[in-house]
Amino acid sequence: MAESTWPAEPLIVAAQRGDLDAVTALVSGSHPNVRKFAYSLCASPEDAEDAAQEALIILYRRIGMLRASGALASWMFRIVRNECLRRARLVPRERSAPLPDTGEAVMSAEDEVLERLEAARVARAIAALPAEQRRVLIMRDIQGYSGRMAADALGLSPAAMKSRLHRARAALRHTLYPTPGGDDADH
Repeated sequence: MAESTWPAEPLIVAAQRGDLDAVTALVSGSHPNVRKFAYSLCASPEDAEDAAQEALIILYRRIGMLRASGALASWMFRIVRNECLRRARLVPRERSAPLPDTGEAVMSAEDEVLERLEAARVARAIAALPAEQRRVLIMRDIQGYSGRMAADALGLSPAAMKSRLHRARAALRHTLYPTPGGDDADH
């Protein structure tokens, strides 16, 4: 499976300056990563598709607001996360009934709400990580980059990338599953 990468910095800079062709290429080039983010954060495929589309519209309209061209991935992650959270707060829409002969289990409304709340909780925990840990975690665990590719993309040695990834995962584990009775029990 081919790894998808974010568009190169010169394209981002050109888009920030208002080059319409660059903006169009930037949106197209970002689409696979934005979809991956959305599918990993939203509670349903429909919400993920909608969130990805909204995020790309925001990218198209507001690329000039991006302060650092190297921060595109984390900026888009925040946009997608916020859109998924917004959708999770909406009143659940009517879902079409599954076909009777599919044999698929139907998720109850309560289970669906709980799943959405859990996805939102995980998204908030990831967003709360320090930027350097969040970038490594997103590239490795959400986008599926290999260790070497993530390290190269971030300008880190493999050992430094592994260290940041370990700290990010430990921080997430601590946030999502706190140990009773002590904050430093696992340090």
